[in-house]
Amino acid sequence: MHDEKEKKREKSPKEEAEEVKEILGAVSTEVPALIKNILASIFSEEAGRNMGKAAAAFYKELKDGGMPNDVALKMTEDYMSTFTNLGNILKQVGKSKSFIAESETQCCSPEKQVEQKIAKEIKKDLEE
Repeated sequence: MHDEKEKKREKSPKEEAEEVKEILGAVSTEVPALIKNILASIFSEEAGRNMGKAAAAFYKELKDGGMPNDVALKMTEDYMSTFTNLGNILKQVGKSKSFIAESETQCCSPEKQVEQKIAKEIKKDLEE
């Protein structure tokens, strides 16, 4: 009986391809929108004010702790660069059309890529 349940849960390659196609479709529409919203929140006027306040508080804490001016300033600059670097990384991710390796994206559509990958996996399984 356990073997029957196992067989029922297995999906055909076509069903797997359809499922992957649905997932890729959702990812390709949802992820860029999510990144766009994150970028909007990071680079908004309010976020800028908050980052300025955070940097000032950070600098003040360093100074109050006895840190020399030049070291406190450098550490505050590094602190702020973390935010701008994160924003730049998110911008780059937002510009990319897919999370698939560049070489794979040049060949064909996501559906065709899924078909090719499944065919490759089936061929590999048959060879073993």
